[in-house]
This record gives sequence, C-alpha cells and structure tokens, in this order.
Amino acid sequence: MKANYSWQEEKQSDLEVLDDKGHHLIVWNDDVNTFDWVILSLIEICKHTPEQAEQCALMVHFKGKYAVKSGSYEDLCPQAEALLDRGIQATIE
Repeated sequence: MKANYSWQEEKQSDLEVLDDKGHHLIVWNDDVNTFDWVILSLIEICKHTPEQAEQCALMVHFKGKYAVKSGSYEDLCPQAEALLDRGIQATIE
C-alpha cells in the first residue's frame, strides 16, 4: 500500500506563506510620549480603530512593549519609520 504524502506538501506551502507575513511591529514604552499621542499615531499610521489603539497603548505601557500589528516586512517597514519619525520607539521582529 502506497502512502499519500500530498498533505505535507500543502502544509509546507502554507508555512511558507505564514513565514512571509510573520513579522510584528513592536512599539516600546517610554517616559516621553503621552497616551494620546501614541493612540493618535496608531490610528493614523497603523489604521487602528480608537478602541484598538487605546488597548495597544495600554499593553505597551504595562508590558514595556507590544506587537501592535502583524504582516509582511515590506508592509510594516513604512509604518515603523513613520512611528519613529513621531518619536515613538518601534521595531520589527
């Protein structure tokens, strides 16, 4: 009896797609930026809803950093740069 391994190939293909979008935009806590500024920036740059931006800002404050958005490196890079231009520390992981 011959085993069928086609499902493994499909899974590998799925993983490659996930890896391509597996980056996270991380915002770091600081003692300089206000909650309102971070919230406004997340709304304008990351296209968050006000509620989502507020929740992200709270997570950044209490955890020290938080992944505010996921996606491909190419999509996240301009957003990270825009946050940095506003004085908000951001990295992509």
